[in-house]
Amino acid sequence: MTQTVMFLPYTTAMSHTATRLITLIMLLQRQPNQRAADLAVALDVSERTLHRYMGMLEEMGIPIYSERGRNGGFSLARGYRMPPLVFTPEEATAVHLGTSLVSEIWGKLYEEAAHGALAKLDNVLPEEQRQEIAWASRALIATNMNRTEHVILMPLLEKLRQATRERRRVRIWYQGRQQPDPVERELDVYALVYSWGWWYAIGFCHLRQSTRSFRVDRMNDLILLGEPFAIPDTFEVHDYLSTEPPEPMNIQVTMRFQPEGVFLAEYGRSYWDSMEIQPDGSLIVTFGAQDMNYAASTIMSYGPLVEALEPGDLREILREWATAVAGQYKNKQTKMDGDT
Repeated sequence: MTQTVMFLPYTTAMSHTATRLITLIMLLQRQPNQRAADLAVALDVSERTLHRYMGMLEEMGIPIYSERGRNGGFSLARGYRMPPLVFTPEEATAVHLGTSLVSEIWGKLYEEAAHGALAKLDNVLPEEQRQEIAWASRALIATNMNRTEHVILMPLLEKLRQATRERRRVRIWYQGRQQPDPVERELDVYALVYSWGWWYAIGFCHLRQSTRSFRVDRMNDLILLGEPFAIPDTFEVHDYLSTEPPEPMNIQVTMRFQPEGVFLAEYGRSYWDSMEIQPDGSLIVTFGAQDMNYAASTIMSYGPLVEALEPGDLREILREWATAVAGQYKNKQTKMDGDT
């Protein structure tokens, strides 16, 4: 059976009109013989505008009839049902871009399904929508959104998706930032979330007896267990994300960029809490860090172009790291000299 698709002409002025026309069809489909005054209230328009909408639907071939009298009103012809897909060019483009984004984020898990959906959509699009999508495909691009390669996380994501879909507990070996060795945990996975380039599994941690989030790339291994679980009625993933406290920035770091490195600070200005140019052309910036290792790693990434000013403990860590790094290269050079 061929699926019917309805397309509405689109202009900026038509965007709200198209939405109201679709809503009007749905209202008439849900309940026949509705008064013009009631429909106008439901659409938040005047009765005059409502009658204009009725005329537009008739021009589009929607079978509408009206009955006069006290109990009369507007109805759709008996047996008529709105086609399952109703798109303006902009809406068709949004579906196309959204499907492409699913393929980009989920990789092989939904790549084939996304390509299939796009092929079906393209097969029924009229020329106006095709042109709009062709422009968007050239000009509106989202790519390289993952911090890690899909192929690395795909086995974990496949199992986590299965665990979420079938509501089966998993056992994971999780490498926390402050843990030298992975910790075994059992987790009821409520949802998978992609945020800021990282994948997270959110669910009930039986080790901590609370709802937690776990970065998928920090899972060293995962086993799908047989124990079922139920998601609490009180859990809603968006509420959890809105109330989950961010990782605390316990350390306030102050560092100076040498004049020749100021352009790097300017390039990454979104990282800094404050920036203050100095008379000698150097730049002092401040930023928050979760721990000393994170702060030291950030500063070391700029090499000799920066100097840590505060806190004092951080300067000591950097001195030890720099000495150790220099020693590694010195020993390597000595060995190479001896080999020759």
